[in-house]
Amino acid sequence: MRTNRSAALAAASFLLVSGAALAAAPSAHAGTPGGTRASDRNSDFDGDGYEDVLVGAPGATVGGRKGAGLVTVQYGSSRGMGLTHVARFSQSTPGVAGAAETGDGFGTAVATGDLDGDGYDDAVVGIPREDIGTVADAGGAVVLWGSGSGLSGSASDWLEADGPAAGARFGTGLAAAHFSAGTPGDLLAVLDRDGLGLFAYASDAPAALERRSTTRLSARAEGPGLRPTSLTTGDYDGDGYADLVVSGTSTGDEPGHGWSSYLSGHPDGLTYERDFPGGPVTASGDIDGDGYDDLVTGEPHSPDDVYGETRTGGVIGVHRGGPDGPSADADWWTQENDGVPGTAEVGDGWGSDLSVGDTDGDGYADVAIGASGEDIGSVADAGAVWVLRGSGAGLTAEGARSWDQNSANVPGVAEKGDRWGGQVRLADPNADGRAGLLAAAPGENTGDGVIWVLSAVRGGITASGSWTYGAGSLDAPARDAAFGAAIDE
Repeated sequence: MRTNRSAALAAASFLLVSGAALAAAPSAHAGTPGGTRASDRNSDFDGDGYEDVLVGAPGATVGGRKGAGLVTVQYGSSRGMGLTHVARFSQSTPGVAGAAETGDGFGTAVATGDLDGDGYDDAVVGIPREDIGTVADAGGAVVLWGSGSGLSGSASDWLEADGPAAGARFGTGLAAAHFSAGTPGDLLAVLDRDGLGLFAYASDAPAALERRSTTRLSARAEGPGLRPTSLTTGDYDGDGYADLVVSGTSTGDEPGHGWSSYLSGHPDGLTYERDFPGGPVTASGDIDGDGYDDLVTGEPHSPDDVYGETRTGGVIGVHRGGPDGPSADADWWTQENDGVPGTAEVGDGWGSDLSVGDTDGDGYADVAIGASGEDIGSVADAGAVWVLRGSGAGLTAEGARSWDQNSANVPGVAEKGDRWGGQVRLADPNADGRAGLLAAAPGENTGDGVIWVLSAVRGGITASGSWTYGAGSLDAPARDAAFGAAIDE
């Protein structure tokens, strides 16, 4: 529970994103900020040129407090990602703001970006069930600053909503990117129950963030209202500045459909552009290699009638990037598409999570798709994962692959309720130009959570040599930790 607000927020200034761009602060970039595009992963915490992996375990018991939560970081190297060069952080770590308390869920959401522009990426940890004084589940977020030695809890920054509200769950969604030219580092976007806040590093106050704008998306979204739950970034219009997509589900007369808001980045800030169908799960990358990032949306629990067609078991959409940003129309995919392994069935949850990255080094980003509700034979909700390939013509089923825990060379056995594929991440921690696959089953071992690592070879992802690890493998509390419930994209 937090009982006081940070000094950085005390002098916060506000400007609505809708109707005006975010005001640019007159400050030059220091160091080498995290990239301007979603394909620049912004997850190199120690600045060694290798991608690091940030994982949330929001159910972990810390200091005897069940569900206090923690995060782990595994540092990349020329040998890839392992179990030795790691670090663990919770609200019991010296220097980390707040205190580990029962049910806080530290690590429910995670994001990375170079917020202070010093050349080292920083980690942002969402704590949506944090109580602020007597205000239950108001939520908060902690920034762990990067350095030459990696992440540190020292001088961590605390963020919360201006005027915390019960059940608002500030920190539900997080994203950081270089949306404008006027800040020393990446801007941080934070979601709560019904709105979006933007924070920027204050260059005159080291290791401090100040609020720069806020907007209530559900109050001004065109068409159906939006209940926001997730964020993703990409340079969809190719202008060198990251854009922001806020996704969730529709409200109003036709509730429960995936819906997204697109805000474009410019030298002077973010500007709201339009809404369109798709979501609440999102990921971004250049699938067709045309220089524009594409937006991939997932609706794992789609209603029977989605966008004029009957679909069962989940649907993903590819919204092509271009000079005007991501297309409102999409190429829709289900397990019923020719060449996609499997059969669409009610409850599959195809699109439970998404990740976009180049798995075979051919210059086209591929898409990993989790289906946490997929039944394997008679085993309910065991889960499965797919990878569909990118090409000059866009996403293709040619060479599509899928795996589950009963697949050859995949460790373990498919079990009821494992929900394998609840989180997926394509990552390249050895910087060889091919992204391997991390597939998480937060429900594995009755809620401990386990991550599978499938390597990338010349032809793409392979199960050969795959291995698993959990929180205990990283010397962190494992019981009921829900390890892998969040993995930075």
